[in-house]
Amino acid sequence: MKLPEAYELEMRRLLEGDYPLYEESLKEPRHFGLRVNELKISPEEFRSLVPFDLEPVPWVKNGFYYKEDEKPALHPFYNAGLFYIQEPSAMLPAALLPVNEGETVLDLCAAPGGKSTELGVKLKGKGLLVSNDISASRAKALLKNIELFGISNAAVISENPYAILQKSENGFDKILIDAPCSGEGMFRKDPKLKTAWEQNGPDHFSKIQKEIIRYAAELLKPGGMMVYSTCTFNEFENEGTLISLLSERDDMELVEIPKDHGFYPGRTLKDEQKKYHLERAVRLYPFALRGEGHFVALLKKKGEAAPGLASCSGTGCKVSGEFEDFASHLKIHLPKERLRVSEGRVYLLPETGFAGAMSKVRYLRNGLLLGEEKKKRFDPSQALAMALKADDFDNVISLPAGDMRVEKYIKGETLSFEPGEINAEDGTVLFCTDGFPLGWGKLSGSTMKNKYLPGWRRV
Repeated sequence: MKLPEAYELEMRRLLEGDYPLYEESLKEPRHFGLRVNELKISPEEFRSLVPFDLEPVPWVKNGFYYKEDEKPALHPFYNAGLFYIQEPSAMLPAALLPVNEGETVLDLCAAPGGKSTELGVKLKGKGLLVSNDISASRAKALLKNIELFGISNAAVISENPYAILQKSENGFDKILIDAPCSGEGMFRKDPKLKTAWEQNGPDHFSKIQKEIIRYAAELLKPGGMMVYSTCTFNEFENEGTLISLLSERDDMELVEIPKDHGFYPGRTLKDEQKKYHLERAVRLYPFALRGEGHFVALLKKKGEAAPGLASCSGTGCKVSGEFEDFASHLKIHLPKERLRVSEGRVYLLPETGFAGAMSKVRYLRNGLLLGEEKKKRFDPSQALAMALKADDFDNVISLPAGDMRVEKYIKGETLSFEPGEINAEDGTVLFCTDGFPLGWGKLSGSTMKNKYLPGWRRV
């Protein structure tokens, strides 16, 4: 691989005697990974069900390597939200952030959702996940992945960090910043990034990163923790960004990350910066582990933990009789005080919510979209189907993943069944594969009309 000359000189300086190892690693094939959605299935059960040849990623309990020719994204379990395709090194930041049930968590640069989905899994449906991306178009992809994973307690927003700071009143228990960067660690994965590096190099991104981390530190509650990560090697984007924060704030400190699995320590740029303990961060190099390049730091804000955001209060709202009839078939509780109807769409708000100014942020979604009230009917949403388990609805059809009709369903086709083959009643059906929901259908006799979300259908 031909590297930009300025980049090669910088890497030779950075790696010194390890540079030949790095250069050799660029000739090797990249590694492919997936991360299991523990909201829906355990890693052990997942391995027992899928036909893939999986090997554990050592730094995450639910991550696995797979072989490139296996194409797991074409398996119906991908459409059921059982896993996320993710580069193995990129699994580390969300794994390191110690998220607990019921906390308020902010993913500040979240699209397309690889890290947000893992943070949502850690919350286990309690508390609040705020997934933000300043790009509205990228935030739409983020929303899809949040919904695909069945995360019901998320607010997906599109704001710049300054606007979030201006509108936030209580702050967050945990924050993740996977900062925009020059992408040096991904040159092997995507060689086109070399051209982007020459157009917008480390100097461009360093300014953005310093601004983002300052806003994030303000948004973090006392006693809270924050991960800062990039997929680049540049010292000014990594350690330099940390120094810019730590030199300004005595209330922020780095937390030691164990140097397991071939992780290298963060680097001290000058002797007078040793007081910041930059070696507590980690650098991931492709010659030292089975993954691409990454930098990850864990920080803590000194002080006592502050109270969480207020519970989502309200008096509920009037819903249609058609919605109530549909809800009678659900075996989950929908608290009336958390229901909201807007332009005919019915939402279940998270049990923890925003108050005051924060309610004015630009939402793509706040909570779980349950469906839409139409004239004399209620159409349940794709998001609701993904948030359910098969036994949460009283009218279910489930076919094995190998049944060709599962693939037809994902493509949006009408399905037919043999007499006596299924045990379901006419009407709205939760369609599943191997017991994992894929979406809705409308059954009439031996024929099921496809209600799979058109934008999600496989072409």
